[in-house]
Amino acid sequence: MPPGSGLPAAKIPDLVLLDAVELSWSIRRREVSCVEVMRTYLAHIDRFNPAVNAIVSRADEEKLLDQARQRDQELDRGECFGWMHGFPVAIKDLANADGFPTTMGSPIFADDVATTDDLHVRRMREAGAIVIGKTNVPEFGLGSHTFNPVFGTTCNAYDHSLTAGGSSGGAAAAVAMRLLPVADGSDFMGSLRNPAAFGNIVSLRPGFGRVPEEGFVSAPGVNGPMGRTVRDIAMLLSTMAGPDERAPLSIEQDPEMFTGKLERDFSRTRIGWIGDFGGHLPTEPGVLELCERSFATFAAIGCEIVPVTEELPVERMWETFLLWRHWMVGQKLADLHADPGTRALLKPEAVYEVEGYLGLGIRDITRALDGRNAWYAAVARLFDRYDFLLAPSAQVFPFDAELRWPQEIDGRRMDTYHRWMETVAPWTLSGHPVANLPVGFNDAGLPMGVQLIGRNHAEWAVLQLAHAYERASDWVHRVLPPALR
Repeated sequence: MPPGSGLPAAKIPDLVLLDAVELSWSIRRREVSCVEVMRTYLAHIDRFNPAVNAIVSRADEEKLLDQARQRDQELDRGECFGWMHGFPVAIKDLANADGFPTTMGSPIFADDVATTDDLHVRRMREAGAIVIGKTNVPEFGLGSHTFNPVFGTTCNAYDHSLTAGGSSGGAAAAVAMRLLPVADGSDFMGSLRNPAAFGNIVSLRPGFGRVPEEGFVSAPGVNGPMGRTVRDIAMLLSTMAGPDERAPLSIEQDPEMFTGKLERDFSRTRIGWIGDFGGHLPTEPGVLELCERSFATFAAIGCEIVPVTEELPVERMWETFLLWRHWMVGQKLADLHADPGTRALLKPEAVYEVEGYLGLGIRDITRALDGRNAWYAAVARLFDRYDFLLAPSAQVFPFDAELRWPQEIDGRRMDTYHRWMETVAPWTLSGHPVANLPVGFNDAGLPMGVQLIGRNHAEWAVLQLAHAYERASDWVHRVLPPALR
């Protein structure tokens, strides 16, 4: 019996082991029907989802099979909606998918059913995807550990007693366990990067405006793709991205660019290694050493890794990040906090953000804007010397799923519920595109990843380098979760 599975070691269906692009080709070539794909995935989910609790709010099986039959009939008529035609997908439970609950992990919204799709969800459906349910999140997406009072805890694909990370923890665990071919996620404080690192998969936090959002403020939270290969997340980005009239800050570039040739020569590419900012960030023993093992892979594809020695205003960066976090999160939850009935249902982390928001004044908002500009300028100066930057995707390995969050790292106490994830905050604040790339496993068999940070609006270059790294390492396919071996 595979360790941690609690299930007999029956054969894993070949269909769920196909990468998303391979699955797309198989469907369009009529080598497999959409009904067969749906049946196989639903059976695989029935078998393994109970161990990780990644997919929630499942739709009725017969209705899903009816939609799959419709996709097959469309192919019979020579109609194909797009590369996701017939794909089963589950949407992160912070986003709206018509006909499905958007609980956000809160009992306050446990019965709220969406009547519209968010833009990126609509685009996935228009590309042929069939929504089968939602993926689990922490309450209101707060914290990099996925647990909530509505659906419970999502567990790690490599050790079911540990966290899957968050807030896209359900999405990452589902992709890692081959319950989904690809998944959408969102990222304010590493929510695409941390769970991907904990699940030995790849992800991309796009820059501001790449995946359109309504509004005139470049809010730190963005939507992005998760998958098993760089090609898969590039294809999903091509679906999610692209300008929209309702999003004034959206980038006016054709998202078809992300379907192009990923191969590129990276000889003489200079990468700056951020590490722990010269000891500023506490890290669990083994994290930095494991990340540094990736240097040999980057060197093999022609890159030079250079430690970043420039002084950076990281303390001011963190103070600025907290202001933005209070501002963006607190305003969304302020009305719930004001009502004694709903306030009693908010977890302490949510109350912390609202109270921080309520304490803000106009000068704090000005400090937030000025601090963000200053940090962006500091990062821009780094790109005068380096083509890319590299940093750990997390400061700890996956931890006990019974914990709320790590209280200390290597003997240093954490002063907030999210300080243990400070490594992701600088790149959220700057808005540069960031990919998570797997770097292997520690002696306990737990995965880790690095953040590959690119220039502003350089998602394609990040994906190309990520692809070259993947071809030279391929951790995703080399080391499956124990239950799937």
